[in-house]
Amino acid sequence: MNKHKTVSFDNEPLILVDGEDNVTGYETKVNAHLGDGLLHRAFSIFLFTENDEVLLQQRSGTKPLWPLYWSNSCCSHPRRGESYEQAVHRRLREELAVDVDLKFLYRFQYQAIFGDTGAEHELCSVFVGKVPAPVRIDVNPGEIAAWRWMPSVEVDRLIQEEPERVTPWFIMEWRRLRTEFWPEIHDLRARGLITAA
Repeated sequence: MNKHKTVSFDNEPLILVDGEDNVTGYETKVNAHLGDGLLHRAFSIFLFTENDEVLLQQRSGTKPLWPLYWSNSCCSHPRRGESYEQAVHRRLREELAVDVDLKFLYRFQYQAIFGDTGAEHELCSVFVGKVPAPVRIDVNPGEIAAWRWMPSVEVDRLIQEEPERVTPWFIMEWRRLRTEFWPEIHDLRARGLITAA
């Protein structure tokens, strides 16, 4: 993968949905995030190691919403005509130059306002995957400013002590993973790692 390739576009159509994930229309990414935001499909991915570490990324400083905030391993939107399964694997390759077997855990709706700039208003599907050990990530600098593998207990501490440094959806998702899905995540098998060229 060319890590300098642009993979996000203001004019790419996002899939607008209702609270049951039924398609209601399409809108450009920039317009879907204006004001209070239009409800659209999204996904979040968490990559874990067998040693209970999770990959965090710091969002690029060029992003209009939550630039340079720390967040989960990867997140984005399915494109028109694209399934969730296709979208999550495409995005892993685009942002991190890896691909991993993923498991869908749950879907939730949230809305978060970023000052006067805009908002996220998403019906977000959460996926998890596991790798044997911390792997070298070839990040796309157009999407990611920095990254690190962090022990889960340190993530707990970061969210508790410095929530202003992390994205709001990451906080919501992490707390639910820890309270509702941790045994399931712990039991995931590490398999299917592919490092993209």
